[in-house]
Amino acid sequence: MKKSFTAYRLFAGENGTPQGRFVELGVNDLSPGEVVIRVAFTSINYKDALAAVGTNRIIREFPRIGGIDLTGEVAASTDARFREGDPVVVHGFGIGVEFDGGHTQYARVAADSVMPLPAGLDLLEASILGAAGYTAGLCLHWMEHNGLRPESGAVLVTGATGGVGSVAVDMLAQRGYTVAAMTGKADAADYLKSLGADHIVVASTAQASGKPLEKPLWSGAIDAVGGEVLGWLLRTTQSDGVVTSFGNAGGAEFHATVLPFILRGVKLIGINANSPMALRHEVWAKIAGAYRPKHLERIANVIDFAQLPQAMAQLRDRASRGRTVIRMQH
Repeated sequence: MKKSFTAYRLFAGENGTPQGRFVELGVNDLSPGEVVIRVAFTSINYKDALAAVGTNRIIREFPRIGGIDLTGEVAASTDARFREGDPVVVHGFGIGVEFDGGHTQYARVAADSVMPLPAGLDLLEASILGAAGYTAGLCLHWMEHNGLRPESGAVLVTGATGGVGSVAVDMLAQRGYTVAAMTGKADAADYLKSLGADHIVVASTAQASGKPLEKPLWSGAIDAVGGEVLGWLLRTTQSDGVVTSFGNAGGAEFHATVLPFILRGVKLIGINANSPMALRHEVWAKIAGAYRPKHLERIANVIDFAQLPQAMAQLRDRASRGRTVIRMQH
């Protein structure tokens, strides 16, 4: 293991806007933890982009290395569960926010946050999926747990060109579902259809109507947007349908009545991707197996570490699609 290595570190800036730059660090400069990982791949998630500009004070203590997920090999461990060379995946548990994350050649993390690489995936594939793929898989896991089946009817994915949305479209299509993909990007139709979307829904379709219930359209939904879109989804979901909510890109508040729940039996499930390790093992096994997306190469834009700042700006401005994965050079 190198005595020094390169990391992209965020520093407290003026007016609450963090300043990021590449720096040389040693392992002892990182957050404490039992496992040191030689990072092979990390990614840029929407949360990373927001944190990098100080939105909602996602990061409260600086300096901090961002990156809420990573894959790599164990370089050193004081925990007997992990040995040098073990391929591993880490996401959530506060990395990249409360603790230093994956935007570095070497990461040091708590052993309880480390998961062995799921069987059937290599390090690049696991990083293409990352926290976003896990969130999509978790949505589908709970939807099927609550009775959703391909024969139930069309499933809508909002924010479909995003990291979670892109994986969800592909995942649902490979699972046999009829997929409707909602997007506000006029040029996204071909991309979404290449992932398996059957129908493209224009984002402006989701408008407030003043009605407590509308024509039932969806057997289920994976929602990244929140706000008025979530309210509209509840009004347009069919009887016994399942809506999963994991994001608030369109706002944290929405208007709804109890009628979708008591007249149609609609289920609204909140998705917290920072879930216990036992559930992660279960869902990742499905992602590597029955849920496995077919078009990972179309979902991922793999870049070099030096391109991270520019890619971060593109994601922040919603000018990118799919997953942005960073290949580390050592």
